Amino acid sequence: MTELVIGIVGLGSLGEGLARALLGNGTEVIGVDHDPAVLARVGDRLDGPLLTLGDSPLLTLGTEPADLKRADVVIEAVPEDRAAKEAVLRGLVELVEPGTVLLTTTSTLSVAELAIASGAPDRVVGLRYFLPPPEGGNAALVETAMAARRTSELARSVAALADTEVVSLGGRPSEVAAALVHTWLNRTVDLAAEGYADVADIDTAMRLGCGLGQGPFEMLDLIGLDTVQASLTALGVKPAALLDRLVAEGRLGRKTGHGFHRYDDAGARVRTGRVTAVTGTPRAITRAGVAGSGTMARGIAEVLAVAGLPTTLVARTADKAEAARNAVAASLARSVRKGRITEQDRLDILARLTTGTDYAGLADAGLVVEAVAEDMAVKAAVLRAIDAHLPPGAVIATTTSSLSVTEIAEHTGWPRDVIGLHFFNPAPVMRLVEVVRTHHTDPDVHATAHALVARLRKTAVDCTDRTGFIVNFLLFPYLNDAVRLLARTDVTVAEIDAAVSTAYPYPMGPFTLLDTIGLDVSLAIMEMLSGSQGAPAEPLRQLVAAGHLGRKTRRGFRVAEPVE
Repeated sequence: MTELVIGIVGLGSLGEGLARALLGNGTEVIGVDHDPAVLARVGDRLDGPLLTLGDSPLLTLGTEPADLKRADVVIEAVPEDRAAKEAVLRGLVELVEPGTVLLTTTSTLSVAELAIASGAPDRVVGLRYFLPPPEGGNAALVETAMAARRTSELARSVAALADTEVVSLGGRPSEVAAALVHTWLNRTVDLAAEGYADVADIDTAMRLGCGLGQGPFEMLDLIGLDTVQASLTALGVKPAALLDRLVAEGRLGRKTGHGFHRYDDAGARVRTGRVTAVTGTPRAITRAGVAGSGTMARGIAEVLAVAGLPTTLVARTADKAEAARNAVAASLARSVRKGRITEQDRLDILARLTTGTDYAGLADAGLVVEAVAEDMAVKAAVLRAIDAHLPPGAVIATTTSSLSVTEIAEHTGWPRDVIGLHFFNPAPVMRLVEVVRTHHTDPDVHATAHALVARLRKTAVDCTDRTGFIVNFLLFPYLNDAVRLLARTDVTVAEIDAAVSTAYPYPMGPFTLLDTIGLDVSLAIMEMLSGSQGAPAEPLRQLVAAGHLGRKTRRGFRVAEPVE
Protein backbone atom coordinates (compact mmCIF):
# COMPACT_ATOMS: atom_id res chain seq x y z
CA MET A 1 0.00 0.00 0.00
CA THR A 2 1.26 3.49 -0.75
CA GLU A 3 2.08 5.69 2.22
CA LEU A 4 -0.34 8.46 1.28
CA VAL A 5 -3.94 8.44 2.43
CA ILE A 6 -6.09 10.60 0.16
CA GLY A 7 -9.35 12.21 1.20
CA ILE A 8 -11.95 13.39 -1.32
CA VAL A 9 -14.77 15.77 -0.41
CA GLY A 10 -17.54 15.58 -2.99
CA LEU A 11 -18.17 12.34 -4.90
CA GLY A 12 -19.74 13.62 -8.08
CA SER A 13 -18.33 12.81 -11.50
CA LEU A 14 -14.87 14.16 -10.71
CA GLY A 15 -14.67 12.87 -7.15
CA GLU A 16 -15.78 9.39 -8.17
CA GLY A 17 -13.38 9.34 -11.12
CA LEU A 18 -10.48 10.34 -8.89
CA ALA A 19 -11.41 7.70 -6.31
CA ARG A 20 -11.51 5.01 -8.98
CA ALA A 21 -8.12 6.01 -10.39
CA LEU A 22 -6.45 6.21 -6.97
CA LEU A 23 -7.90 2.91 -5.79
CA GLY A 24 -6.73 1.26 -8.99
CA ASN A 25 -3.17 2.09 -8.00
CA GLY A 26 -3.53 0.78 -4.45
CA THR A 27 -4.02 4.13 -2.74
CA GLU A 28 -6.19 4.34 0.36
CA VAL A 29 -9.11 6.73 -0.22
CA ILE A 30 -11.50 8.33 2.27
CA GLY A 31 -14.54 9.64 0.42
CA VAL A 32 -16.96 12.11 2.00
CA ASP A 33 -20.25 13.38 0.59
CA HIS A 34 -23.24 14.87 2.38
CA ASP A 35 -25.70 12.80 0.29
CA PRO A 36 -26.14 9.17 1.40
CA ALA A 37 -27.57 8.28 -2.02
CA VAL A 38 -24.34 9.42 -3.66
CA LEU A 39 -22.31 7.34 -1.21
CA ALA A 40 -24.43 4.29 -1.98
CA ARG A 41 -24.06 4.78 -5.74
CA VAL A 42 -20.30 5.25 -5.56
CA GLY A 43 -19.92 2.30 -3.20
CA ASP A 44 -21.83 0.05 -5.59
CA ARG A 45 -19.77 1.15 -8.60
CA LEU A 46 -16.42 0.77 -6.85
CA ASP A 47 -17.31 -2.49 -5.15
CA GLY A 48 -14.99 -5.41 -5.83
CA PRO A 49 -11.25 -5.81 -6.21
CA LEU A 50 -10.62 -2.05 -5.99
CA LEU A 51 -11.71 -1.96 -2.35
CA THR A 52 -8.94 -4.01 -0.76
CA LEU A 53 -5.21 -4.56 -1.02
CA GLY A 54 -4.53 -7.90 0.60
CA ASP A 55 -6.55 -7.87 3.82
CA SER A 56 -6.53 -4.08 4.16
CA PRO A 57 -9.55 -1.97 3.17
CA LEU A 58 -8.73 0.75 0.68
CA LEU A 59 -12.00 2.69 0.56
CA THR A 60 -13.89 4.35 3.38
CA LEU A 61 -17.08 6.24 2.58
CA GLY A 62 -19.05 8.49 4.91
CA THR A 63 -20.94 11.71 5.40
CA GLU A 64 -18.82 13.06 8.24
CA PRO A 65 -15.78 15.27 7.49
CA ALA A 66 -14.24 13.95 10.72
CA ASP A 67 -13.41 10.78 8.78
CA LEU A 68 -10.76 12.81 6.95
CA LYS A 69 -8.52 13.36 9.96
CA ARG A 70 -6.21 10.52 8.88
CA ALA A 71 -5.70 11.90 5.38
CA ASP A 72 -2.33 13.24 4.24
CA VAL A 73 -3.95 15.08 1.33
CA VAL A 74 -7.59 16.12 0.90
CA ILE A 75 -9.06 16.94 -2.50
CA GLU A 76 -11.95 19.39 -2.52
CA ALA A 77 -14.25 18.36 -5.41
CA VAL A 78 -17.55 20.05 -4.55
CA PRO A 79 -19.59 21.96 -7.17
CA GLU A 80 -18.28 25.22 -8.64
CA ASP A 81 -19.63 27.60 -6.02
CA ARG A 82 -17.25 30.04 -4.35
CA ALA A 83 -19.02 30.11 -0.99
CA ALA A 84 -19.28 26.31 -0.84
CA LYS A 85 -15.63 25.78 -1.77
CA GLU A 86 -14.42 28.41 0.72
CA ALA A 87 -16.53 26.83 3.48
CA VAL A 88 -15.17 23.35 2.73
CA LEU A 89 -11.56 24.53 2.69
CA ARG A 90 -11.92 26.53 5.92
CA GLY A 91 -13.58 23.56 7.61
CA LEU A 92 -10.79 21.24 6.49
CA VAL A 93 -8.08 23.57 7.80
CA GLU A 94 -9.77 23.49 11.20
CA LEU A 95 -10.30 19.72 11.11
CA VAL A 96 -7.23 18.00 9.68
CA GLU A 97 -3.67 17.85 10.95
CA PRO A 98 -1.50 20.97 10.40
CA GLY A 99 0.63 19.17 7.79
CA THR A 100 -2.28 18.02 5.63
CA VAL A 101 -2.24 19.42 2.08
CA LEU A 102 -5.48 20.62 0.46
CA LEU A 103 -6.15 20.51 -3.28
CA THR A 104 -9.01 22.43 -4.89
CA THR A 105 -10.38 21.26 -8.23
CA THR A 106 -12.00 24.58 -9.18
CA SER A 107 -12.22 25.08 -12.94
CA THR A 108 -13.15 28.77 -13.09
CA LEU A 109 -12.44 30.38 -9.69
CA SER A 110 -9.18 31.92 -8.54
CA VAL A 111 -7.05 29.38 -6.69
CA ALA A 112 -5.17 32.19 -4.92
CA GLU A 113 -8.39 33.68 -3.57
CA LEU A 114 -9.63 30.27 -2.39
CA ALA A 115 -6.27 29.58 -0.75
CA ILE A 116 -6.39 32.87 1.16
CA ALA A 117 -10.01 32.26 2.20
CA SER A 118 -9.01 28.85 3.61
CA GLY A 119 -6.86 30.44 6.28
CA ALA A 120 -3.84 28.28 5.32
CA PRO A 121 -2.69 29.48 1.87
CA ASP A 122 0.65 27.69 2.24
CA ARG A 123 -1.21 24.35 2.19
CA VAL A 124 -3.54 24.93 -0.79
CA VAL A 125 -2.94 24.54 -4.53
CA GLY A 126 -5.22 23.81 -7.45
CA LEU A 127 -5.38 20.51 -9.33
CA ARG A 128 -7.67 21.60 -12.14
CA TYR A 129 -9.35 18.76 -14.05
CA PHE A 130 -11.47 19.63 -17.06
CA LEU A 131 -12.89 16.14 -17.56
CA PRO A 132 -13.13 13.47 -14.85
CA PRO A 133 -10.66 10.55 -14.93
CA PRO A 134 -10.15 8.31 -16.78
CA GLU A 135 -11.35 10.41 -19.73
CA GLY A 136 -9.60 13.38 -18.23
CA GLY A 137 -6.04 12.15 -18.34
CA ASN A 138 -4.44 15.48 -17.52
CA ALA A 139 -4.86 18.32 -15.05
CA ALA A 140 -3.32 21.74 -14.58
CA LEU A 141 -1.39 22.24 -11.37
CA VAL A 142 -2.25 25.81 -10.33
CA GLU A 143 0.29 26.97 -7.78
CA THR A 144 0.38 30.25 -5.90
CA ALA A 145 3.29 32.26 -4.52
CA MET A 146 1.98 31.43 -1.04
CA ALA A 147 2.10 27.64 -1.40
CA ALA A 148 4.89 25.72 0.31
CA ARG A 149 7.15 23.53 -1.82
CA ARG A 150 5.88 20.42 -0.02
CA THR A 151 2.30 21.34 -0.99
CA SER A 152 3.14 21.36 -4.69
CA GLU A 153 5.23 18.19 -4.37
CA LEU A 154 2.37 16.28 -2.74
CA ALA A 155 -0.05 17.58 -5.37
CA ARG A 156 2.19 16.09 -8.07
CA SER A 157 2.36 12.81 -6.15
CA VAL A 158 -1.44 12.64 -5.98
CA ALA A 159 -1.67 13.32 -9.71
CA ALA A 160 0.77 10.49 -10.43
CA LEU A 161 -1.22 8.10 -8.23
CA ALA A 162 -4.36 9.04 -10.21
CA ASP A 163 -2.59 8.37 -13.55
CA THR A 164 -2.88 12.06 -14.33
CA GLU A 165 -0.41 14.00 -16.43
CA VAL A 166 0.30 17.41 -14.91
CA VAL A 167 0.22 20.06 -17.65
CA SER A 168 1.45 23.64 -17.50
CA LEU A 169 -1.44 25.88 -18.49
CA GLY A 170 -1.44 28.55 -15.82
CA GLY A 171 -4.40 29.62 -13.76
CA ARG A 172 -5.98 32.25 -16.03
CA PRO A 173 -5.64 30.36 -19.35
CA SER A 174 -7.28 27.27 -17.88
CA GLU A 175 -10.08 29.38 -16.35
CA VAL A 176 -10.67 31.05 -19.72
CA ALA A 177 -10.71 27.68 -21.52
CA ALA A 178 -13.31 26.31 -19.09
CA ALA A 179 -15.43 29.46 -19.44
CA LEU A 180 -15.28 29.27 -23.23
CA VAL A 181 -16.22 25.57 -23.42
CA HIS A 182 -18.90 25.66 -20.73
CA THR A 183 -20.58 28.63 -22.42
CA TRP A 184 -20.53 26.68 -25.70
CA LEU A 185 -22.06 23.65 -23.98
CA ASN A 186 -24.82 25.87 -22.61
CA ARG A 187 -25.59 27.10 -26.12
CA THR A 188 -25.97 23.52 -27.39
CA VAL A 189 -28.53 22.83 -24.67
CA ASP A 190 -30.61 25.77 -25.86
CA LEU A 191 -30.46 24.42 -29.42
CA ALA A 192 -31.72 21.01 -28.28
CA ALA A 193 -34.45 22.62 -26.19
CA GLU A 194 -35.78 24.37 -29.29
CA GLY A 195 -36.33 20.97 -30.88
CA TYR A 196 -34.27 22.07 -33.87
CA ALA A 197 -32.29 18.83 -33.94
CA ASP A 198 -32.11 15.62 -31.93
CA VAL A 199 -29.53 15.38 -29.10
CA ALA A 200 -27.87 12.37 -30.76
CA ASP A 201 -27.73 14.19 -34.11
CA ILE A 202 -26.13 17.25 -32.52
CA ASP A 203 -23.52 15.03 -30.85
CA THR A 204 -22.83 13.26 -34.15
CA ALA A 205 -22.70 16.53 -36.10
CA MET A 206 -20.16 18.14 -33.79
CA ARG A 207 -17.98 15.04 -33.54
CA LEU A 208 -17.82 14.43 -37.27
CA GLY A 209 -18.08 18.03 -38.46
CA CYS A 210 -15.47 19.45 -36.07
CA GLY A 211 -13.36 16.39 -35.26
CA LEU A 212 -14.26 16.48 -31.56
CA GLY A 213 -13.51 13.50 -29.37
CA GLN A 214 -16.96 13.78 -27.78
CA GLY A 215 -20.24 15.40 -28.68
CA PRO A 216 -21.41 18.27 -26.45
CA PHE A 217 -24.09 16.23 -24.68
CA GLU A 218 -21.71 13.33 -24.13
CA MET A 219 -19.32 15.84 -22.55
CA LEU A 220 -22.05 17.41 -20.41
CA ASP A 221 -23.04 14.01 -19.08
CA LEU A 222 -19.41 13.17 -18.34
CA ILE A 223 -18.63 16.40 -16.49
CA GLY A 224 -21.99 16.40 -14.70
CA LEU A 225 -24.90 18.68 -15.52
CA ASP A 226 -24.90 20.14 -12.00
CA THR A 227 -21.16 20.86 -12.27
CA VAL A 228 -21.60 22.76 -15.53
CA GLN A 229 -24.65 24.58 -14.14
CA ALA A 230 -22.64 25.72 -11.11
CA SER A 231 -19.71 26.75 -13.32
CA LEU A 232 -21.98 28.86 -15.53
CA THR A 233 -23.52 30.53 -12.51
CA ALA A 234 -20.05 31.31 -11.14
CA LEU A 235 -19.18 32.87 -14.51
CA GLY A 236 -22.30 35.04 -14.47
CA VAL A 237 -23.80 33.14 -17.41
CA LYS A 238 -27.47 32.16 -17.12
CA PRO A 239 -27.76 28.36 -17.46
CA ALA A 240 -30.10 27.12 -20.17
CA ALA A 241 -33.61 26.48 -18.86
CA LEU A 242 -33.40 22.82 -19.94
CA LEU A 243 -30.14 22.41 -18.01
CA ASP A 244 -31.77 23.84 -14.88
CA ARG A 245 -34.76 21.54 -15.32
CA LEU A 246 -32.70 18.37 -15.73
CA VAL A 247 -30.60 19.23 -12.66
CA ALA A 248 -33.77 19.85 -10.64
CA GLU A 249 -35.05 16.42 -11.75
CA GLY A 250 -31.81 14.77 -10.60
CA ARG A 251 -30.74 13.91 -14.15
CA LEU A 252 -27.11 14.88 -13.64
CA GLY A 253 -25.44 12.76 -16.32
CA ARG A 254 -23.37 9.62 -16.18
CA LYS A 255 -23.03 9.65 -12.40
CA THR A 256 -26.81 9.31 -11.89
CA GLY A 257 -27.39 7.03 -14.88
CA HIS A 258 -29.43 9.59 -16.81
CA GLY A 259 -28.64 12.98 -18.27
CA PHE A 260 -28.99 13.71 -21.96
CA HIS A 261 -28.15 10.04 -22.54
CA ARG A 262 -28.68 6.94 -20.38
CA TYR A 263 -25.99 4.90 -18.59
CA ASP A 264 -25.88 1.47 -16.97
CA ASP A 265 -24.94 0.75 -13.35
CA ALA A 266 -21.25 0.75 -14.23
CA GLY A 267 -21.52 4.17 -15.87
CA ALA A 268 -21.29 2.89 -19.48
CA ARG A 269 -23.42 4.60 -22.13
CA VAL A 270 -26.56 2.67 -23.07
CA ARG A 271 -26.73 2.81 -26.86
CA THR A 272 -30.13 2.96 -28.47
CA GLY A 273 -31.09 2.74 -32.11
CA ARG A 274 -31.50 6.03 -33.92
CA VAL A 275 -35.09 7.19 -34.01
CA THR A 276 -35.39 8.11 -37.64
CA ALA A 277 -37.87 10.51 -39.17
CA VAL A 278 -37.37 9.11 -42.67
CA THR A 279 -40.84 8.05 -43.83
CA GLY A 280 -40.70 8.27 -47.61
CA THR A 281 -39.56 5.80 -50.24
CA PRO A 282 -36.16 6.51 -51.86
CA ARG A 283 -36.22 7.25 -55.57
CA ALA A 284 -33.92 5.23 -57.80
CA ILE A 285 -30.72 7.10 -58.70
CA THR A 286 -28.69 5.58 -61.53
CA ARG A 287 -26.89 8.73 -62.69
CA ALA A 288 -25.90 11.92 -60.87
CA GLY A 289 -24.82 15.42 -61.74
CA VAL A 290 -22.86 18.22 -60.11
CA ALA A 291 -23.16 21.91 -60.98
CA GLY A 292 -19.95 23.78 -60.16
CA SER A 293 -16.21 23.30 -60.45
CA GLY A 294 -14.78 24.58 -57.16
CA THR A 295 -13.23 22.56 -54.36
CA MET A 296 -16.55 21.37 -52.95
CA ALA A 297 -18.04 20.53 -56.37
CA ARG A 298 -14.96 18.50 -57.34
CA GLY A 299 -14.98 16.65 -54.02
CA ILE A 300 -18.66 15.75 -54.31
CA ALA A 301 -18.22 14.60 -57.92
CA GLU A 302 -15.39 12.37 -56.74
CA VAL A 303 -17.38 10.73 -53.92
CA LEU A 304 -20.35 10.16 -56.24
CA ALA A 305 -18.15 8.46 -58.83
CA VAL A 306 -16.32 6.46 -56.15
CA ALA A 307 -19.72 5.21 -54.95
CA GLY A 308 -20.36 3.76 -58.40
CA LEU A 309 -22.62 6.48 -59.80
CA PRO A 310 -21.94 7.73 -63.34
CA THR A 311 -21.56 11.46 -62.71
CA THR A 312 -21.56 14.54 -64.93
CA LEU A 313 -19.92 17.74 -63.65
CA VAL A 314 -20.97 20.94 -65.41
CA ALA A 315 -18.67 23.97 -65.15
CA ARG A 316 -18.97 27.53 -66.50
CA THR A 317 -16.07 27.15 -68.93
CA ALA A 318 -14.19 24.36 -70.67
CA ASP A 319 -11.01 25.31 -68.80
CA LYS A 320 -12.78 25.00 -65.43
CA ALA A 321 -14.29 21.67 -66.46
CA GLU A 322 -10.88 20.30 -67.44
CA ALA A 323 -9.31 21.65 -64.24
CA ALA A 324 -12.02 19.94 -62.18
CA ARG A 325 -11.40 16.58 -63.86
CA ASN A 326 -7.64 16.97 -63.38
CA ALA A 327 -8.16 17.76 -59.69
CA VAL A 328 -10.26 14.62 -59.20
CA ALA A 329 -7.65 12.57 -61.06
CA ALA A 330 -4.90 13.95 -58.83
CA SER A 331 -6.93 13.18 -55.70
CA LEU A 332 -7.49 9.60 -56.85
CA ALA A 333 -3.78 9.24 -57.66
CA ARG A 334 -2.99 10.20 -54.07
CA SER A 335 -5.40 7.52 -52.88
CA VAL A 336 -3.56 4.95 -55.03
CA ARG A 337 -0.21 5.99 -53.53
CA LYS A 338 -1.64 5.64 -50.03
CA GLY A 339 -3.00 2.18 -50.80
CA ARG A 340 -6.66 3.16 -50.38
CA ILE A 341 -7.62 2.15 -53.93
CA THR A 342 -5.92 0.28 -56.77
CA GLU A 343 -4.84 1.72 -60.10
CA GLN A 344 -7.71 -0.15 -61.77
CA ASP A 345 -10.11 1.44 -59.25
CA ARG A 346 -8.78 4.86 -60.24
CA LEU A 347 -9.34 4.19 -63.93
CA ASP A 348 -12.84 2.84 -63.31
CA ILE A 349 -13.80 5.86 -61.21
CA LEU A 350 -12.52 8.32 -63.80
CA ALA A 351 -14.46 6.44 -66.48
CA ARG A 352 -17.64 7.19 -64.52
CA LEU A 353 -16.87 10.95 -64.42
CA THR A 354 -17.83 13.20 -67.32
CA THR A 355 -17.14 16.94 -67.33
CA GLY A 356 -18.49 19.64 -69.60
CA THR A 357 -20.21 23.02 -69.85
CA ASP A 358 -23.68 22.12 -71.13
CA TYR A 359 -26.51 21.56 -68.64
CA ALA A 360 -28.13 19.31 -71.24
CA GLY A 361 -25.63 16.71 -70.03
CA LEU A 362 -27.75 16.42 -66.86
CA ALA A 363 -30.87 15.34 -68.75
CA ASP A 364 -30.71 11.73 -67.55
CA ALA A 365 -29.56 12.46 -63.97
CA GLY A 366 -31.78 11.28 -61.15
CA LEU A 367 -30.10 13.69 -58.76
CA VAL A 368 -28.08 16.87 -59.30
CA VAL A 369 -25.98 18.55 -56.60
CA GLU A 370 -25.72 22.34 -56.93
CA ALA A 371 -22.33 23.46 -55.56
CA VAL A 372 -21.74 26.95 -56.97
CA ALA A 373 -20.82 30.17 -55.13
CA GLU A 374 -22.73 31.25 -52.00
CA ASP A 375 -24.60 33.98 -53.86
CA MET A 376 -28.36 33.72 -54.33
CA ALA A 377 -28.30 35.38 -57.76
CA VAL A 378 -25.63 32.96 -58.99
CA LYS A 379 -27.46 29.96 -57.56
CA ALA A 380 -30.80 31.10 -59.01
CA ALA A 381 -29.38 31.31 -62.53
CA VAL A 382 -27.76 27.88 -62.25
CA LEU A 383 -30.90 26.31 -60.79
CA ARG A 384 -33.03 27.62 -63.64
CA ALA A 385 -30.56 26.11 -66.12
CA ILE A 386 -30.60 22.78 -64.29
CA ASP A 387 -34.39 22.81 -64.03
CA ALA A 388 -34.77 23.29 -67.76
CA HIS A 389 -33.09 19.95 -68.50
CA LEU A 390 -33.93 17.62 -65.61
CA PRO A 391 -36.51 14.87 -66.06
CA PRO A 392 -39.63 14.84 -63.86
CA GLY A 393 -38.96 13.41 -60.41
CA ALA A 394 -35.23 14.24 -60.40
CA VAL A 395 -33.90 15.54 -57.09
CA ILE A 396 -31.96 18.80 -56.76
CA ALA A 397 -29.67 19.03 -53.74
CA THR A 398 -28.05 22.33 -52.78
CA THR A 399 -24.82 22.43 -50.80
CA THR A 400 -25.44 25.90 -49.38
CA SER A 401 -24.04 26.42 -45.90
CA SER A 402 -25.58 29.82 -45.23
CA LEU A 403 -28.44 30.65 -47.60
CA SER A 404 -32.09 29.67 -47.26
CA VAL A 405 -32.77 26.27 -48.81
CA THR A 406 -36.42 27.27 -49.03
CA GLU A 407 -35.60 30.33 -51.11
CA ILE A 408 -33.25 28.28 -53.29
CA ALA A 409 -36.02 25.74 -53.87
CA GLU A 410 -38.40 28.47 -55.00
CA HIS A 411 -36.07 29.27 -57.92
CA THR A 412 -36.96 25.87 -59.39
CA GLY A 413 -40.17 24.62 -60.93
CA TRP A 414 -40.47 21.81 -58.38
CA PRO A 415 -39.64 23.06 -54.83
CA ARG A 416 -40.82 19.73 -53.38
CA ASP A 417 -37.92 17.99 -55.17
CA VAL A 418 -35.26 20.22 -53.57
CA ILE A 419 -33.30 19.39 -50.39
CA GLY A 420 -30.14 20.66 -48.73
CA LEU A 421 -27.07 18.38 -48.56
CA HIS A 422 -24.41 20.26 -46.65
CA PHE A 423 -21.13 18.42 -47.21
CA PHE A 424 -18.02 19.36 -45.26
CA ASN A 425 -14.68 20.14 -46.79
CA PRO A 426 -12.84 18.11 -48.01
CA ALA A 427 -15.84 16.11 -49.19
CA PRO A 428 -13.89 12.88 -49.94
CA VAL A 429 -12.61 12.82 -46.34
CA MET A 430 -15.28 14.33 -44.09
CA ARG A 431 -17.98 11.86 -43.09
CA LEU A 432 -20.73 14.25 -42.06
CA VAL A 433 -23.59 15.48 -44.27
CA GLU A 434 -26.31 17.75 -42.86
CA VAL A 435 -29.64 16.90 -44.54
CA VAL A 436 -31.77 20.03 -44.62
CA ARG A 437 -35.51 19.80 -45.25
CA THR A 438 -37.88 22.65 -46.04
CA HIS A 439 -41.65 22.72 -45.64
CA HIS A 440 -41.79 21.96 -49.39
CA THR A 441 -39.61 18.84 -49.33
CA ASP A 442 -41.35 15.64 -50.39
CA PRO A 443 -40.85 12.70 -47.96
CA ASP A 444 -39.55 10.60 -50.86
CA VAL A 445 -36.89 13.24 -51.57
CA HIS A 446 -35.87 13.17 -47.90
CA ALA A 447 -35.61 9.38 -48.06
CA THR A 448 -33.61 9.62 -51.30
CA ALA A 449 -31.13 12.00 -49.63
CA HIS A 450 -30.61 9.59 -46.74
CA ALA A 451 -30.17 6.65 -49.09
CA LEU A 452 -27.60 8.59 -51.12
CA VAL A 453 -25.61 9.61 -48.03
CA ALA A 454 -25.53 5.99 -46.90
CA ARG A 455 -24.37 4.90 -50.37
CA LEU A 456 -21.55 7.44 -50.13
CA ARG A 457 -20.56 5.83 -46.79
CA LYS A 458 -21.18 9.04 -44.90
CA THR A 459 -23.30 9.89 -41.88
CA ALA A 460 -26.45 12.00 -42.22
CA VAL A 461 -27.91 14.25 -39.54
CA ASP A 462 -31.30 15.90 -40.00
CA CYS A 463 -32.10 19.54 -39.46
CA THR A 464 -34.55 22.09 -40.76
CA ASP A 465 -33.87 25.15 -42.87
CA ARG A 466 -32.15 27.80 -40.75
CA THR A 467 -28.93 29.74 -41.22
CA GLY A 468 -25.95 27.80 -39.92
CA PHE A 469 -27.79 24.47 -39.61
CA ILE A 470 -26.16 22.56 -36.71
CA VAL A 471 -22.38 22.76 -36.98
CA ASN A 472 -21.91 26.36 -38.09
CA PHE A 473 -24.68 27.55 -35.78
CA LEU A 474 -22.77 26.18 -32.79
CA LEU A 475 -19.16 26.47 -33.96
CA PHE A 476 -18.89 30.09 -35.04
CA PRO A 477 -20.39 31.74 -31.93
CA TYR A 478 -17.83 29.74 -29.92
CA LEU A 479 -15.06 31.10 -32.14
CA ASN A 480 -16.51 34.60 -31.83
CA ASP A 481 -16.55 34.24 -28.03
CA ALA A 482 -12.85 33.33 -28.13
CA VAL A 483 -12.03 36.52 -30.07
CA ARG A 484 -14.08 38.63 -27.67
CA LEU A 485 -12.15 37.15 -24.73
CA LEU A 486 -8.96 38.72 -26.05
CA ALA A 487 -10.35 42.16 -25.30
CA ARG A 488 -11.59 41.20 -21.84
CA THR A 489 -8.68 39.20 -20.47
CA ASP A 490 -4.92 39.34 -20.30
CA VAL A 491 -4.61 35.83 -21.74
CA THR A 492 -2.88 35.46 -25.10
CA VAL A 493 -3.95 33.70 -28.28
CA ALA A 494 -1.32 31.01 -27.78
CA GLU A 495 -2.35 30.44 -24.15
CA ILE A 496 -6.04 30.02 -25.00
CA ASP A 497 -5.28 27.66 -27.88
CA ALA A 498 -2.99 25.56 -25.71
CA ALA A 499 -5.46 25.45 -22.82
CA VAL A 500 -8.43 24.39 -24.96
CA SER A 501 -6.62 21.75 -27.01
CA THR A 502 -4.85 20.32 -23.94
CA ALA A 503 -7.79 20.28 -21.56
CA TYR A 504 -10.56 19.09 -23.89
CA PRO A 505 -10.79 16.51 -26.69
CA TYR A 506 -10.55 19.23 -29.36
CA PRO A 507 -8.14 18.81 -32.27
CA MET A 508 -7.04 22.45 -32.12
CA GLY A 509 -7.62 25.68 -30.25
CA PRO A 510 -10.11 28.31 -31.48
CA PHE A 511 -7.57 30.68 -33.02
CA THR A 512 -5.72 27.96 -34.90
CA LEU A 513 -9.11 26.83 -36.20
CA LEU A 514 -10.00 30.38 -37.30
CA ASP A 515 -6.70 30.64 -39.18
CA THR A 516 -7.36 27.26 -40.80
CA ILE A 517 -10.90 28.13 -41.93
CA GLY A 518 -9.90 31.61 -43.04
CA LEU A 519 -10.71 34.79 -41.14
CA ASP A 520 -12.64 36.24 -44.09
CA VAL A 521 -14.74 33.09 -44.43
CA SER A 522 -15.35 33.03 -40.67
CA LEU A 523 -16.34 36.71 -40.66
CA ALA A 524 -18.79 36.16 -43.52
CA ILE A 525 -20.47 33.26 -41.69
CA MET A 526 -20.63 35.24 -38.44
CA GLU A 527 -22.25 38.13 -40.30
CA MET A 528 -24.93 35.76 -41.57
CA LEU A 529 -25.48 34.44 -38.03
CA SER A 530 -25.44 37.89 -36.44
CA GLY A 531 -29.23 38.17 -36.30
CA SER A 532 -29.43 35.34 -33.78
CA GLN A 533 -25.91 35.20 -32.36
CA GLY A 534 -24.66 38.78 -32.13
CA ALA A 535 -22.20 40.80 -34.18
CA PRO A 536 -18.71 39.53 -35.06
CA ALA A 537 -15.99 40.62 -32.64
CA GLU A 538 -14.19 43.81 -33.68
CA PRO A 539 -10.64 42.33 -33.68
CA LEU A 540 -11.79 39.84 -36.33
CA ARG A 541 -13.12 42.65 -38.53
CA GLN A 542 -9.87 44.57 -38.12
CA LEU A 543 -7.67 41.64 -39.10
CA VAL A 544 -9.75 40.91 -42.20
CA ALA A 545 -9.64 44.59 -43.19
CA ALA A 546 -5.85 44.47 -42.87
CA GLY A 547 -5.66 41.43 -45.16
CA HIS A 548 -4.66 39.06 -42.36
CA LEU A 549 -6.86 36.14 -43.38
CA GLY A 550 -5.11 33.21 -41.70
CA ARG A 551 -3.16 30.34 -43.13
CA LYS A 552 -3.85 31.22 -46.76
CA THR A 553 -2.14 34.64 -46.38
CA ARG A 554 0.40 33.40 -43.82
CA ARG A 555 -0.96 35.99 -41.40
CA GLY A 556 -3.88 35.69 -39.02
CA PHE A 557 -4.20 35.22 -35.27
CA ARG A 558 -1.24 32.86 -35.12
CA VAL A 559 0.35 32.58 -38.56
CA ALA A 560 3.49 34.67 -39.09
CA GLU A 561 5.61 35.45 -42.12
CA PRO A 562 8.40 32.90 -42.62
CA VAL A 563 11.87 33.99 -41.58
CA GLU A 564 13.93 35.02 -44.63
